[in-house]
Amino acid sequence: MKKFLLILFALLAFMAPVLQSHNIYAEEQTSAKAIAVVEQNSKRLLYSKNCDLELAIASTTKIVTAITVLENCSSLDEPFEIDDRAVGVPGTSIYLRKGETLTVRELLYGLMLVSGNDAATALAYRVGGDIPHFCELMEETAKKAGAQNSSFKNPHGLDEEGHYTTALDLALITVYALKNSTFSEIVSTTNIAISGNDEVEKRYLKNKNKLLTTYEGCTGVKTGFTDDAGRCFVGSSSRGNMSVVCVVFNCGPMFEECARIMDKAYAEYNMVEVVPPYNYIRNLPVIEGSSDSVKIYTVKGLTMPLTTEEYLLLSYEYDLPNAAEAPIEKEEVLGKLRVYIKDNLIYEENILAMEDVSSLDIIDNLKEIIKYW
Repeated sequence: MKKFLLILFALLAFMAPVLQSHNIYAEEQTSAKAIAVVEQNSKRLLYSKNCDLELAIASTTKIVTAITVLENCSSLDEPFEIDDRAVGVPGTSIYLRKGETLTVRELLYGLMLVSGNDAATALAYRVGGDIPHFCELMEETAKKAGAQNSSFKNPHGLDEEGHYTTALDLALITVYALKNSTFSEIVSTTNIAISGNDEVEKRYLKNKNKLLTTYEGCTGVKTGFTDDAGRCFVGSSSRGNMSVVCVVFNCGPMFEECARIMDKAYAEYNMVEVVPPYNYIRNLPVIEGSSDSVKIYTVKGLTMPLTTEEYLLLSYEYDLPNAAEAPIEKEEVLGKLRVYIKDNLIYEENILAMEDVSSLDIIDNLKEIIKYW
């Protein structure tokens, strides 16, 4: 019945235009130089503008720094002495002093809440030994996240030749980072106190991300500004069963623009279970078997954000024989399931046998006996 309805919907929508995998923003729709909006679970790109343009990204760099530290540091809560080279780094600061001790976790809060460039530098020396090696680790982290066009020369994001990423790369890196529970906890924290020094007993940190307290469902993540990069912001949020990451580069009203675009995503898209995991399809007839049919299924499911128009254009293609010949082994590939939005293939998975079916043919049975003997 479900398949019939989907085919009917597709026929009704046949005259609709072919939908793109994402909507490209026109120049007049946003003041941002580049944007990328990605749904977190499927990593589907929902909206973009210049999303592959290599740009300076200011302190949104610290997203990469933080997840690189978390993946390369075995102890977050052991106090250590700050490297002298982290003292007096230009720009925003948590005012580290020579000889003081903090933990990696405390520095991560200083990094992500108030954007401490000195915290970034201290973490880089602690984890990487030196800045060039830590930047190599950052690039390895970016590649693991699926980033293709990123290069990092420092851990804080101050303007430097050869230091850049793209809106799409940073969206994918952020999606990757948010899977880390410590990262998610830090970037969703609005206020915290960490160790002080001889001058102040405690450092009281307030998150610069205004959307944490003004936008429904906001979960993070990071602001940034330099002369070359302009105002940059990466925001993340969750509503219902949908979670998005929105990257805006060189955008004056960065908070307002990010909120508007995320609102647009929640209004225009819904999460749809296109194919459930471990999806039983039907019983396929069996020729010359100990059973007259075999149960067939797909293993991998697909849930993704779709517009109403896209949902109406869904169609399912089952590439299967009319019947399978025995003997059949459990997990044997018997066909393919493909799912399309109009002409765009969005899913392809093997159709497998759920069970063994032996053959009634005496020669096949002898072969089976010999095989296990």
